[in-house]
Amino acid sequence: DRPLATEGKSPFKQMLEQVRQEYERTQSEIRELDILIRQSSAEVDKLTQRNAQVANRVRQMEESLDTVPRQDIREAYTTAQETQTRLFMMRGQMEQLQAKQQVLERHATALRLVLEAAGQETVKPDGEAAGDDDTGGGSGIVRIINAQESERQHLARQMHDGPAQSLTNLILQAEIVERLFDRDPQRARAELAVLKEAVTQTFQKVRGFIFDLRPMMLDDLGLNPTIKRYVQDFEAKSGIKCSLSLMGREQRLPSHTEITVFRVLQGLLANVQRHANATQVDVLLHLDPQGLVATVEDNGIGFNVEEALARARQRKTLGLATMIEQVELLGGEITFDSAPRRGTRVQFRLPV
Repeated sequence: DRPLATEGKSPFKQMLEQVRQEYERTQSEIRELDILIRQSSAEVDKLTQRNAQVANRVRQMEESLDTVPRQDIREAYTTAQETQTRLFMMRGQMEQLQAKQQVLERHATALRLVLEAAGQETVKPDGEAAGDDDTGGGSGIVRIINAQESERQHLARQMHDGPAQSLTNLILQAEIVERLFDRDPQRARAELAVLKEAVTQTFQKVRGFIFDLRPMMLDDLGLNPTIKRYVQDFEAKSGIKCSLSLMGREQRLPSHTEITVFRVLQGLLANVQRHANATQVDVLLHLDPQGLVATVEDNGIGFNVEEALARARQRKTLGLATMIEQVELLGGEITFDSAPRRGTRVQFRLPV
């Protein structure tokens, strides 16, 4: 980004210079996005053709299932599932890019109108493309979209490696059981027991994904029971020992406050699991008439707070930036206390 040439200028001219630079950045992002959209569209076309070929091969194999080796059947179903998942992900990515482009185009139009109203010349959008050069002072909308896209991609990978793969195996096992009933009922019953266990495990995985996306008990029972359940699940899945302290008078908060507290705690614990290399994490939630205070403290490797916050301000760490923004939007504050090799303590406060 070019430095602002503000010395000797009136506040109004300084503002116009900032608007012009933002307009130019937005135009650059739109052009880069257009390139990405065209590339994604070409990839979707290729995957659509590939998916049709794989689906045709699976149909041919199903017609002669008795004579096809089990390993070949498994590979065919796995290939079909992976191709479909890749196609769905690319379609979703293209839709997200198109939505982001529309937001940026509206943003650019608003900036252009401001400049034209002030008698400034502008270059109108040429529709060339689009990118994600989010290193300047871009709008908060773009940052939110980026964070949502990153989370959706993470969820898609989890679905692909977890329930989606399990469902592929369930289809294969069901086909095997169906054909064994007439020839070997005893083996069919054994395979059916295996199938039942696999269905149960897949159901538990799906329930876990649903809870991470939007825990129903948050709406039904409130914040404390939901946090308690989440911390228990986090300890079981991560292997990190957790302690939870719930202090103060339990009461229901506005829905947007409860979901913000849950999401921030969820993000902080995810950071502990991914980056802290910790063996212990302590979670404290204190609610009184003056407000809510939440603390997450771990015994991990720590980090340089100033560097991390600088990257967050430059939007190179969307998770941290989004977390800070969520707390501040509700009139709260969040503090980070950490240093290399001495663990991390994060605390945020919200009015209630």
